[in-house]
Amino acid sequence: MVSVATLWAPILVSAVLVFIISSMIHMVLGYHASDFGKVARQSELLDALRVFNLPPGDYFLPRPDSSAAAQSPEYKAAVAKGPVVLFRVMPGGMTMGKNLAMWFVYTVIVGLVAGYVAGLALGPGADYRPVFRVTSTVAFAGYTLALWQDVIWYSRSAVTAAKTTFDGLLFALATGGVFGWLWP
Repeated sequence: MVSVATLWAPILVSAVLVFIISSMIHMVLGYHASDFGKVARQSELLDALRVFNLPPGDYFLPRPDSSAAAQSPEYKAAVAKGPVVLFRVMPGGMTMGKNLAMWFVYTVIVGLVAGYVAGLALGPGADYRPVFRVTSTVAFAGYTLALWQDVIWYSRSAVTAAKTTFDGLLFALATGGVFGWLWP
């Protein structure tokens, strides 16, 4: 068994590498530019939404007040009439610095979990390939599996989830490579 405390170098180096790869994907490759559709007359829609002063959060429309209300003819008619809308309200004045910092913390956590699992499964001096297999598999799960719940339950684009899953594969390969290289 290898303790997580001895894995600080591969955890941090893999987090930095994933952060760099992610930045390159979004700033250079640009294949995520089509992840969100554009609404015509968006300034009018934003003006209409501002009237409601919605706090940041996730919203679903139409939304019944209870399970019984979901069975009412009025609710069923509203759903049938459409549109059914799922949207997220984020605060204005959003800064990338906070998001990037939280993303880096997340990459550290994925590396920490990958290292923990590998540390339980493998001993000191383990060969590169088993270390790579265990850590990249755990990292892949950490970066990708939950994406598909939104495809299943909330009609998120499968194309967008597939692109982000590809990103997660790159992140996982980088994580596994760093752990294999720096394994104690």
